[in-house]
Formats: sequence, structure tokens, C-alpha cells
Amino acid sequence: MTALDSLFSPELRKRLLALRRDLHRNPELSMKEEKTAQRLHDELASLKPASLERVAGTGVVARFKGKDPKAPVVAVRGDIDALPIQEATGLDYSSQVPGVMHACGHDVHATWAVGAAHLLAANPPAGDVVILLQPAEEEGEGAAKMIEAGALKGVHAVVGGHVDRRFLVGQVLAEVGPVNAAADMFEIELVGVGSHGARPHEGADPIVGMGSLIGELQTIISRRLNPSVAAVVSIGEARAGSAPNVIPDRAFISGTIRSFDPESRELLHHEVKRIAESVALVHRLTANVKLEKGSPPVVNQEKSVDWARKAVTSLLGGAALAQLGFLNMGGEDFAYYLEKVPGCFIRVGAREKGGEVIPAHSSRFYADDGAIFVGAAVLAETARNAAKELAR
Repeated sequence: MTALDSLFSPELRKRLLALRRDLHRNPELSMKEEKTAQRLHDELASLKPASLERVAGTGVVARFKGKDPKAPVVAVRGDIDALPIQEATGLDYSSQVPGVMHACGHDVHATWAVGAAHLLAANPPAGDVVILLQPAEEEGEGAAKMIEAGALKGVHAVVGGHVDRRFLVGQVLAEVGPVNAAADMFEIELVGVGSHGARPHEGADPIVGMGSLIGELQTIISRRLNPSVAAVVSIGEARAGSAPNVIPDRAFISGTIRSFDPESRELLHHEVKRIAESVALVHRLTANVKLEKGSPPVVNQEKSVDWARKAVTSLLGGAALAQLGFLNMGGEDFAYYLEKVPGCFIRVGAREKGGEVIPAHSSRFYADDGAIFVGAAVLAETARNAAKELAR
């Protein structure tokens, strides 16, 4: 038995598993998490926190008293929204909402935040702990809304995490440096002149221009960015036309830009706009370009990572600490919290022994139940360590 196993009574395990299944069966999209928020609110209310409120529409914030009211306050964050994907896991607690599922593990994140609350309420740390149950992570807006609503007021540090089926249950990643990329979006509308498909010379074809633009945008990474720098420009949507014999008057593409440093981020934005306008000019089109900055990169500082590494080692042993081995290009709006206070973002193994690696945002994605207890215990202990270190 590890130190982690002794933390969860059979009753608490049963309670957390029931919560996770309830959340998974009843997923809700970003900023529509009304039933989810109420369920989590009621669960935290049973622990009698010092304060408990709904904020930012569908967010929940609970504060639990520590041993010393003057000690630093640490927040534990769990995100709660689902994705517009039809579930195909075959789980007996699969989503009952058509076209919506927890394909990124936020049902587990919300549950382990509640689990951490149980552990911290039963054995209070030095300072108060704030549990942040955040909406709309998938849209990259929830953290900013929580901050705007005052959820970080009086908080000195924040910890959070994400499930990852590339790693086994019991493995935890706590790494220094960038662990998530900046996640930006672009939309490009090419406006031409519609015509009959038999007489293209009478119009200005935006579909041909779109085809050229799709190829040219891929040269940004290969020819404009230093090869030693990691970044991505991906097109996720392309649409135009309504009939096979009609050349439409406009075409549309949208996509995502991922980067880790301000200079690369600026270059990528500049090049998307420049190439779109240049390609449009060649094809006698007009390019309407919209660039939107999303969440910044998540960058863990060494001092904050030490809080988590000590927690993992004390609970699971040093062998539980795993390494990702490459830069993760996924976005995460936890970055907004780190712009305000120190903190650490970890990854928690979620694959059962013998299970396959299933990517997040897949219709087959699920996290093994064991990740709930690892995440809850490690985040709770990380919060304890943070409070101790910050008090020195």
C-alpha cells in the first residue's frame, strides 16, 4: 500500500466515483455547465466550506480554512466543461447527451478537485485553500472570466493538472518550462466574383485561391520560422460553394496557431496575414483576415515544480515521476492564472494497465478511475507544500 491508498476511505472512494460517473453521463458545453456547476456546488457544500459561491456564470469557488489565517492561500483548479463530440467509448456510464461528451477528461478534473477538497478539509494545510471549478476551458475563456470575477483575490499560488492516457495511472509529470503552447485562432475569408462554372473567366474564383492559400500557409513553419523553434499552423475548416456548376463569390478557412515565445507568436500572426493578402492579390481576390489571440503558453517555474515533485515522491515514490519527452502543443487557459500568481500545472497518467493510448478530443477517449485519486492526492499535497514554502 502506498501513502496515497490510505488517504481515501471506501466511503470517499465510492462518493468520488459516483460523482465522476454523474458528471460523465451529463456533460455540458462551455458556459452552459449549469447542472454540472450545481452538482459540484452541492458536493462542496456538504464539506461546510468557509465560503461557497457561484461566479463567472457557471464557475464555483469554495474556500476552506487552514490552520493559520495569516499563512499563504493556495488555489486548486479543476475545469468542468465538455466537448461537442458524440461519445463512442462503450462505457456503462457513457454520455446521455447526444453530441456532447467529456472527451478531454474534465469530468475527472472536476472530481479530483472535489477529492482534494475532501482531503484538505479533513487535514487542513497551513493556510486557506480555494477550490476553483472553472467553466469554458475548451474555449480558452473560463480562466479569464474567473479572474475577472475575483476568484484569485487573496490567492498566493495556484495548482492544477490534466489527465493523459499516454501515461499509466500512477505516473505524474511535473516539468519545468513550457508545458502548453499559446493557442491562437485565425479566420480568412476570400472574396471574389461568382460566375457559371462553364465560364470561369467571367469571375474571380475564390476556391482556386483557397487551394493555393492552404498550401502557402504551410510554408510559414518550414521556411519562415527557425527550425529549432517549435510551432504549428493548422487549418481545421475549409468551406466554399453550394453547387458543382457554380463558382461562388467567397471561400472561407479557419485554423489554429500554436507557439511558445512572444517573438515566434508575432511572426506567425504577421505571416498568416501577409500570405493571405498576397495570395488574394494574385488571384484577383480580397482577403478579410481575422487573427485572435487565445490563452498564452503555460510555463512552469522550477520553484513551483518542486512543490509537485515533493508531493509525488512522498505519495507514490520517486519512480512515479515521468517525463513527456517533447513539447506539448496543446493549449490550456490555466496560463492566465500563472500570469497573476505562481503555480504549477501537472499531467496525471490516466491509462489502465494494458490499455491503449487514446488521444484526447477523440470520441473514444476516457480516463481510468484511478487517475481521480492520484490527481486529488497529488494536488492536495502540492497545495500543502506551496503554502509551506511560500510562508518561509
